[in-house]
Amino acid sequence: MTLDQLLAEIRSCTVCADALDAGPRPIVQAGSTAGVVIIGQAPGRRVHESGVPWDDPSGRTLRGWLGVSDEEFYDASRVALVPMGFCYPGSARSGDNPPRPECAPLWHERLLAHLPPPAERLDVIIGAYAQKRYIAERESTLTATVARWRDYLPNQIVLPHPSPRNRHWLAKNPWFESEVLPTIQARVRTVLDQASKSS
Repeated sequence: MTLDQLLAEIRSCTVCADALDAGPRPIVQAGSTAGVVIIGQAPGRRVHESGVPWDDPSGRTLRGWLGVSDEEFYDASRVALVPMGFCYPGSARSGDNPPRPECAPLWHERLLAHLPPPAERLDVIIGAYAQKRYIAERESTLTATVARWRDYLPNQIVLPHPSPRNRHWLAKNPWFESEVLPTIQARVRTVLDQASKSS
């Protein structure tokens, strides 16, 4: 199966339809040469409505954290956007519901197999759900795992979720913006520039 065929299959998936109040609308971006793979949580309501991944305030913050333009971010040949759950899971009292647990086991391995191998790409792991699946030696809390960010380089970056709801976390952990982001931006830039030279 080609990557295009797999993406079409993902986008037509209805496995979780009965559990999705807003209905299924899988949202994903990937290209076989994508050197940066962003593994986040799940689309929010605004993204569900627009069909554009990270098309919300969280996405603007994330692009600022990574130091990338909208054009770079939405270039599937350079950046893959692979959430833990491809569909909007609905809202809960304190935010959105967790990503549907069926999604990542069903699709991630097949999708990532079409991308550059782990040693040749940069995985950006966002939030606790993605950390749990993709960070083998994570700490007991998201904050403690992010604090070990140097240990995961050069092929993995761990981030908190860039949601506006996390502004208190950023205020309590000023080292993230002062120490982590400059190094992360430099690493992302290196990977994207390498991809541009080889294309």
